[in-house]
Amino acid sequence: MRFTKMHGIGNDFVVLDAVTEELPAVDYSDLSQRVCERKFGVGADGLIVILPSKIGDIGMRMFNPDGSEAEMCGNGVRCVARYAHERRLTDGSTIRLETAAGIRTLKVNTKKGMIESVRVDMGRPILERAGIPMRGAETERAIDEPLRVAGRRLKFTAVSMGNPHAVIFDAGTSPAIVEQLGPPIEQHRLFPKRTNVQFVEIQSTSEAVLATWERGAGATLACGTGACAALVAGVLTGRLGRRALLHLPGGDLEVEWAGDDRVWMTGPAVEVFVGEYPG
Repeated sequence: MRFTKMHGIGNDFVVLDAVTEELPAVDYSDLSQRVCERKFGVGADGLIVILPSKIGDIGMRMFNPDGSEAEMCGNGVRCVARYAHERRLTDGSTIRLETAAGIRTLKVNTKKGMIESVRVDMGRPILERAGIPMRGAETERAIDEPLRVAGRRLKFTAVSMGNPHAVIFDAGTSPAIVEQLGPPIEQHRLFPKRTNVQFVEIQSTSEAVLATWERGAGATLACGTGACAALVAGVLTGRLGRRALLHLPGGDLEVEWAGDDRVWMTGPAVEVFVGEYPG
């Protein structure tokens, strides 16, 4: 089967096109585990399948390296937008993309005929425990809530951008911290569907450094939904303004929590190569 390798600031994906190509009948969960393996497969943080959609211009499904399916992927949707725009799967530069978290609207920005960035309407953040999901009183929010893991006392803010995130401001962003604290927080009993974990260091009210432990993938160079969750958590806790530049290991994302409660994310999407993989 033909695939395209793409990345959004280092968060990389194997992309399959089920709109223009007839893919063999495969279990995408099993395929994702094989194709994402970096020693014996293509190597990626996830498998993305682009599909026809009845409610959007196109649709997508996203699978983690452990075979689990993710509701949303901020860097992944930008890659899908670039792929669809360059291969004319949709008309125009605005794309309505169906995801498991709902419709996302994306705008492909070009300069001198070249794709410069993709701006994404990430929707409204979900802050109530029931929608994240998170255990506890359904309508309550978790803002700077105490958490004890790996012998440390931390505070976290819970945000869903279509997928769950625990945002932590008081632990640092070093790779050692991410590897030490990421797994026990991802698997914590508070989160019945596990959670992504964002480690944030504030530089100013408009700038921050972000490191990510992704549910089902581990430490990654970037997380688009995580960047959005980090900004929302920063606003809720008084650490960030409503627009900020977030520095991730793989590059930068611009994120804004607008007055209509919608979160907007802007960043690049890059095609690396095209290949074939035995189905």
